[in-house]
Amino acid sequence: MTVRLHWFLPTGGDGRTLVDRHAYTDGGVRRSRITPVSGVRAPDIDYLTQIAKAAEQLGFEAVLTPTGTWCEDAWLTTAALAQHTERLKFLVAFRPGVISPVLAAQMASTYQRITRGRLLLNVVTGGDSTEQRRFGDHLDHDRRYARTAEFLEVVRGVWGGRPYDFDGEHYSVDGGLTALPPDPHPEIFFGGSSAAAGPVAAEHADVYLTWGEPPEQVKEKIAWIRGSAEERGRTVRFGIRLHTISRDSAREAWATADRLLDDLDADTIAAAQEALGRSESVGQQRMRALHGGSRDQLEISPNLWAGVGLVRGGAGTALVGSHADVADRIEEYHALGIEHFVFSGYPHLEEAYWFGEGVTPLLAERGLLPQVPASPLLGVPAANGRPASAPGGAPLLMAGGR
Repeated sequence: MTVRLHWFLPTGGDGRTLVDRHAYTDGGVRRSRITPVSGVRAPDIDYLTQIAKAAEQLGFEAVLTPTGTWCEDAWLTTAALAQHTERLKFLVAFRPGVISPVLAAQMASTYQRITRGRLLLNVVTGGDSTEQRRFGDHLDHDRRYARTAEFLEVVRGVWGGRPYDFDGEHYSVDGGLTALPPDPHPEIFFGGSSAAAGPVAAEHADVYLTWGEPPEQVKEKIAWIRGSAEERGRTVRFGIRLHTISRDSAREAWATADRLLDDLDADTIAAAQEALGRSESVGQQRMRALHGGSRDQLEISPNLWAGVGLVRGGAGTALVGSHADVADRIEEYHALGIEHFVFSGYPHLEEAYWFGEGVTPLLAERGLLPQVPASPLLGVPAANGRPASAPGGAPLLMAGGR
């Protein structure tokens, strides 16, 4: 089993800071700032295209596109970006509670034909009732997972190429059909740490995706889902969602992490933690427990830094260190059974190059990747210990500025 590398599309905004929508009076919709925060970038299509092209050139298999109030729509954004890329796949996140499963199956089928098979699906059940109600979803936490199970059963049913009937608690379908089923069927990524989520993953997921917890906790999750899937006669593969700060030396990497932390004052952290504390997501609560809202002892496992989770929901940890350090940690998770690694970093354009030029070759040398992708920057010299210039000769902006 080799490692499969993916990157992230920041459709809610990007920058050289962990402070994103917290810096705006309107949550980032119109980009009206509360206080001046330098280096914050709007998620316009030109910038997202730069990231998508960089990810493709650096050998990432796919990019994850998030879903939620503060993000651009994942389906529409990635369909547009597919026209600017050739091989890159798109891991489209969406909430099953706000769309018909038959329509979602049809959309996926159309997407596969338009992009020639470059769709992956990330099913996000949702762990925040306030966010769910904003989209008209009023089910409680456990019933949302029960609905997700039915949703995925219907999606796979109507991909069968003949009329499909279903009568459940949440969906009733008569003769559901995608006239032209997707070829291939998109892989379904799914995450959830609660007792209600486990059976859904075991029964319906192709890839179970966890946030970046310490290896021992990840090992326990893998055993849980793998055992439950085996009871159902299924095999589930595993992925992990992490940020990354990789540099030529560990000292440089940790200095970058410290600069990101310097942007966060006590009030910003307290406000973010209060909001995140209201989440019903068990995974989110596990993320919060890693740091307890404190700046102290944020390296919770070798090279695993919980600083991101002080102000941001979702994935709250980063692999921090030299390129070799980060490769070591990837190898450690891989030995546990992790195949898919979904990475991100601030800013996403620059961090893609740091990782792609620093860590990816080491993974290939260790036999964890089938080959090193041909770099578009071959022959372009590095300067002052920095990565080589971006395509076209434009120098890369450095992460960590404020």
